[in-house]
Amino acid sequence: MLTAKEISARVRGTPFVPFRIVMSSGEAYDVHHPELVIVGRREVIVGTPSPDDPTINDRASFLSVLHVTALEELPARKARRGGNGHR
Repeated sequence: MLTAKEISARVRGTPFVPFRIVMSSGEAYDVHHPELVIVGRREVIVGTPSPDDPTINDRASFLSVLHVTALEELPARKARRGGNGHR
């Protein structure tokens, strides 16, 4: 079991590294932007990014801190190819 302080430290890390919150039920929630997470003593609110703006949530999930079993670093996203054909 993780504490709210441990989760909050991950959200506030500099530089921010995207991560996955794994629950005791096996469900997982990916966090790609720190502004989409609110950590409280007993719950974590995780926003699902809006398709139009990844810093604004489209909906939110309320998670019990008691049921957070792991925080896993997400693999880095591949950069998009530019218009000049270079990778």
